[in-house]
Amino acid sequence: MTELTAQTGTRTYGLFVDGQWEPAGSGRTFPVTDPATGATVAFVADAGADDARRAIEAAYRAFPAWSRTPAVDRSRILRHVAALMRERKEPLARQLTREGGKPIREARGEIEYAAGFLDWFAGEAERVYGDIIPHWTFGKRHLVLKQPIGVVAAITPWNFPAAMVTRKVAPALAAGCTVVLKPAEQTPLTALALAELFAQAGLPPGVLNIVPTSDPRPVGEEMLHNELVRKITFTGSTEVGKYLMREAAGQVKRVSLELGGHAPVIIFDDADLDKAVAGTLASKFRNMGQTCVCANRIYVQRGILDAFAQRFAEAVRSLKVGHGLEEDVQVGPLIDAAGLEKVKSHVDDAVAKGARVLTGGHVITGDGFSGGCWYAPTVLVDMHDEMRIMKEETFGPVAPIIAFDTEAEAYRRANDSRYGLAAYVFTENINRALRAAERLEYGIVGVNEGLPSTPQVPFGGFKESGIGREGGPYGIHEFLEVKMVGLAIDETVPGE
Repeated sequence: MTELTAQTGTRTYGLFVDGQWEPAGSGRTFPVTDPATGATVAFVADAGADDARRAIEAAYRAFPAWSRTPAVDRSRILRHVAALMRERKEPLARQLTREGGKPIREARGEIEYAAGFLDWFAGEAERVYGDIIPHWTFGKRHLVLKQPIGVVAAITPWNFPAAMVTRKVAPALAAGCTVVLKPAEQTPLTALALAELFAQAGLPPGVLNIVPTSDPRPVGEEMLHNELVRKITFTGSTEVGKYLMREAAGQVKRVSLELGGHAPVIIFDDADLDKAVAGTLASKFRNMGQTCVCANRIYVQRGILDAFAQRFAEAVRSLKVGHGLEEDVQVGPLIDAAGLEKVKSHVDDAVAKGARVLTGGHVITGDGFSGGCWYAPTVLVDMHDEMRIMKEETFGPVAPIIAFDTEAEAYRRANDSRYGLAAYVFTENINRALRAAERLEYGIVGVNEGLPSTPQVPFGGFKESGIGREGGPYGIHEFLEVKMVGLAIDETVPGE
């Protein structure tokens, strides 16, 4: 990554526009901090609307040549970037941990996961096929072409600063689109590092542009209202997603929205408790509970409630909390003070309304935890539906356990949410597993596992959890237009 200037001994990085590293037009920068310590990691050029406009124009100029580049050549670049990511996994993972707080083992896993989207969509680029449709009328033929939609504006979140970039950029580039990316202000460094790898892999100037900013609104407004942008792809909160959808309607821009979740886990009394504890633990405490598919409501059938709660609380109590760069750490800090306050308020509200804390339930302070945003991994029982944590996404390391009696009750309570992103079921009964998979109103259902996502399968939600799918063979379709070509031909064969 090209360094622009030195600022108080800390590196300062630029915008990536039209294949060049450059400062923001305003000259402003903003700090990126380590959520574990509060220390400044780096400074980054602070883009404004004019910078976003320049990036969009660069992407627009690059689009004709890139869209006509043979798919095999686009694929070659994507595979090259994936290989570079794996070669540099360790420095990329360490940088990801420094800016996002994620434990280093999870960060390494994310780099591999992110590279997987490049591999997958490199293949999908070569499988964008058209169709020939049988004609009904003598003298006519019908063809279907699939073509890239144009300039794509991508907005990514802080919790997966590598994987959310490649999950959007890889299919867009594979389809022949060009991209302007606004990474989250908390974690822009990983996206900028990936830009350098794309450049090294031979991606032409202007095909991928990155405009980090401390104030997302002006950049987002430019993306929404600039007529050169034909597609918005966003991962983030449902409230922001609704705003983007409304504004994009003014120009009928295509949108893909991966929004909030409030994932239920249903553990039936015939479940393998070892699988249930391990799977729920993995889902709940991955990235400190800061994922949109984290377990948020753990429904346990009453006959095994006490046994599960005891074993689960023991497992949570044993999790090691600390700075993510320590090899054996399993739970790191929350991303910022606002995130910490939300977690604290959810737990305080639940306890005030009758919840019992089995473990955790407090902010962590003291030696090794000063300056950061730390909350103890927490398990709550005696929950009821009037508590905020039962209706709102916590985005933190808190696991509420709720009793249920019947299978029908479990589905009813699990589906009682405006969200529909992910759900999890633990049972050893195949009939029940299939019933649950069909009856749960969620785009992703994990059966006897807590981490079902992988690059080759679709990711997305029902209801207010979003529109469209990312990953798998479905992901590239979000970046393609379908064109019908009607041909009138002369059916007469000379001499026949």
